[in-house]
Amino acid sequence: MRKVKIVTDSCSDLKKSIREKYDIDYLQMYTVRDGKETAASLDWEYYSPKELYDTIRDGNRVTTTQVPAVNFERGFKQFLEDGFDVVYIACSSKLSGSVHTGRMVAKEMLKDYPVAKIRCVDSFNASAGEGLVAVRAAQLRDEGLDADAIADRLDAVKNHVNQFVTVHSLNALRAAGRVKASAAFFGNLLGVKPILISDKNGDNVALKKVKGRYNSIAELAELTADSIILEDNPFIYVVHSDCEDEAKETEKLLLEKIPGCRVEIGYIGPIIGASIGADALGVFSWGKSCERFSV
Repeated sequence: MRKVKIVTDSCSDLKKSIREKYDIDYLQMYTVRDGKETAASLDWEYYSPKELYDTIRDGNRVTTTQVPAVNFERGFKQFLEDGFDVVYIACSSKLSGSVHTGRMVAKEMLKDYPVAKIRCVDSFNASAGEGLVAVRAAQLRDEGLDADAIADRLDAVKNHVNQFVTVHSLNALRAAGRVKASAAFFGNLLGVKPILISDKNGDNVALKKVKGRYNSIAELAELTADSIILEDNPFIYVVHSDCEDEAKETEKLLLEKIPGCRVEIGYIGPIIGASIGADALGVFSWGKSCERFSV
């Protein structure tokens, strides 16, 4: 059986220590500010998180690109020539076109590598939800599954990623087309913070509204505690867009509500950050199917 390389992209928000532990690579997207394209590094090589989020706080628009076809070609070719099959974990197709580009590139490249496989999986998630799907793929690889079996298993379980995110405002998400317009009124209620989920179709939708920032953070922990299947999680992933103290408060609440859990804290990366804006906070874990939500 051929070796398998697990690959994701800049939307996955997987920090370096996790990527290294699970041997996960990623393909870069790009941010665009003042007409200048910059690679969206999850290691923040080209600008710091504070620089990005202060730019957004100051009212400046940062736009993004999907993974360019040339990056797929370069990355896939390298892995195939090194003797790997590839499983690419993509951001939800409701939010990015990268999975479609990946599939088109893979179809053409495999003409020259007839014994190889490239499977492009629509994760139905973004940010750390996409990242958790990639981690599960790495675990399945380490259990000895081949590329087809890994991709098929992911398609069967990806709706079991639970995303609970709170933001100060839906304005950035609306401008980027990342949340349904039907949920937009939540962002206009004074002092009300929306709780966003990724639904069974991979759309970001508002599940409920909570009065006040601390209450919204407590609600993230409560929803996670009600949803999680602890044994399915190597860790709960808490991500933030430059509000680390609140991320640590969220970790504290999670440890109180879910005895025995392990929490990792990381930044929301440049691509998701440009869309969601500053001071967002999210909790991601494996648990009950998100199909239970009707919003």
